[in-house]
Amino acid sequence: MTRERTSLGSVQRAFEVMDLIGELDGVGPTELAERMELPNSTVYDYLKSLSNTKYVTKRGGEYYLSSYILTTAGKMRYRNQLFQVAKPEMRRVAAETDELVGLTIEDQGMAVILHQEEGNHALSLGTYPGTRTPLHTVATGKAILAHLPEDTLDDIIGTENLTKQTKHSISDPEQLRSELAEIRRDGYAIDWDEQVVGMGMAAVPVHVRNEVLGSLGIIVPTGRIKNQSRRNELLTYLDEMEDTVSVNYQYGT
Repeated sequence: MTRERTSLGSVQRAFEVMDLIGELDGVGPTELAERMELPNSTVYDYLKSLSNTKYVTKRGGEYYLSSYILTTAGKMRYRNQLFQVAKPEMRRVAAETDELVGLTIEDQGMAVILHQEEGNHALSLGTYPGTRTPLHTVATGKAILAHLPEDTLDDIIGTENLTKQTKHSISDPEQLRSELAEIRRDGYAIDWDEQVVGMGMAAVPVHVRNEVLGSLGIIVPTGRIKNQSRRNELLTYLDEMEDTVSVNYQYGT
């Protein structure tokens, strides 16, 4: 049992090393050892082992995540049925609205961007597939949260104050639960300035057989989402897109 626990701890530590390498976008052994508060020799052993895999590469005196991670992630996304059926609809809506259209899923209690399509006037936010953010800080995340089972919702938001991305983010669980009830009633979520000041979003959940698979959102400057007429236009696009995606997910080939 002791050996098994040691092995599991080593695996967990290896992933922590990889996370830090990715966060720093290249790091030397000494800096990595200092940041992780580990002996240099221990860090060298991890780096040597990881370098023998396809996931970490050494350039000069620093270690980087290799492009093989993109290969693995690309395979995962390509094999995702929701991505496959949503992509053409997202491309159409991005072209017709000139905005940024996003597909988000929930993973380990976080909102994760699965795909984006950009219109001619789309916001440039530096986001990309794989970007993770707290579910409660963005409309696409809240559209998912509102339709999760109650026990799952409890596990994600808990009873303590929630992380704030900006001063406009909701940090009180009861306030969030109240907003989620409104989202269930209205069928859509709206936010502005909660994830990024100056950014707004309208989003709808994607349901298939009473299960929420993810959400579709249209991302715009705050001023546009506050404009009721423009907001209604975006919600119409979202409803149409969700209808097509959910039907094609169930019955498409």
